[in-house]
Amino acid sequence: MARIAGVDLPRSKRGIISLTYIYGIGPSRAKEILARVGIDEALKVEEWSDDNVREIAQMLQDDYTVEGELRSEVQMNIKRLMDIASYRGLRHRKGLPVRGQRTQTNARTRKGKRKTVANKKKATK
Repeated sequence: MARIAGVDLPRSKRGIISLTYIYGIGPSRAKEILARVGIDEALKVEEWSDDNVREIAQMLQDDYTVEGELRSEVQMNIKRLMDIASYRGLRHRKGLPVRGQRTQTNARTRKGKRKTVANKKKATK
């Protein structure tokens, strides 16, 4: 089992796919990393040598911000926006979409489960 940056990579998948299991690495960055190390993209993780794994782990540690460090950096950026009370920070604070999406319909992921509001009862004569 190849373990890089605290993440167990799936052995039966191609290297380019399995590297994307690490937070902060997408397909294009995975492709770039494999090219720099000199590993064929078609090779599965189980076919990598220990030296390859060590080399990738060292590169990620030196050149990229991934996993816990990246997560905390993102959280600090959100906290900064909330502290300075920018528009984006206020949207984060209220739990609404931050990037200009409509909220009258949709936006259920950010807003959560529907909270039904009952109508006022009509006065009887």
